[in-house]
Amino acid sequence: MKKKTALTIAGSDSSGGAGIQADIKTMTMNGVFAMSAVTALTAQNTTGVTAVQEVSPDFLAAQIDAVFTDIRPDAVKIGMVSSAALIRVIARKLEEYRAENIVVDPVMAATSGARLISDDGTEALCRFLLPMASVITPNIPEAEILASMKITAPADMETAARRICETYGCRVLCKGGHQCNDANDLLYDGEKIRWFNGKRIDNPNTHGTGCTLSSAIAANLAKGAELTQAVEQAKAYVSGALSAMLDLGKGSGPMDHNFLCSFGEVSAKQEEKE
Repeated sequence: MKKKTALTIAGSDSSGGAGIQADIKTMTMNGVFAMSAVTALTAQNTTGVTAVQEVSPDFLAAQIDAVFTDIRPDAVKIGMVSSAALIRVIARKLEEYRAENIVVDPVMAATSGARLISDDGTEALCRFLLPMASVITPNIPEAEILASMKITAPADMETAARRICETYGCRVLCKGGHQCNDANDLLYDGEKIRWFNGKRIDNPNTHGTGCTLSSAIAANLAKGAELTQAVEQAKAYVSGALSAMLDLGKGSGPMDHNFLCSFGEVSAKQEEKE
């Protein structure tokens, strides 16, 4: 049986809520075969990160080679990559293999606004990865960095998305929240703006939402969806995972990525068949 495939290039989250663990769960639940190339190992849980060990550029290149030379991905999602050296390797390899449907989640700033990537890493991200992306998915703090402007209202999001697209030549999904609007996202494809309205879900456990959204978009693109449909379906999936109200850990916990096939639901369906 043939199946569409997707590759996540990102860091590992030992607690399973974000990073490649969230990406693999999301891609699987959205109907594609998931593969990974690890950029860094982290020791983290719902309360924070205690240690990070980055892989070498050569080892990251070897992982990407191993994937593309055997099971070619139909889409690629790129998450947090903190160093310029690794970013250059990713860009070189994706260009070498002519990768398609590249979704870049430019993890540059925490919700608090704290920078999570070095200046040279930011420069490399903007120079090498953003121009080859099918779409990028910045949150408000990240969009502010990329557009070099403050965002305090929906109109600012539109201006920032246009500016980012014109600067880097990529389509932009600017994610709402961060006290700017009520979980409404906007997509700018270089010609028109499309708003995706969403209702904020009262759930404090939101660890990994950015990873999950971008991975779901990549999975949908891998299956042949056009971008607007891919975003719409991905947003619905994230809303469902949040609405399941999973409550794990002492801090901001993970979402329920497999909310559609919990043990109870599977058992109920089996009983109905019997």
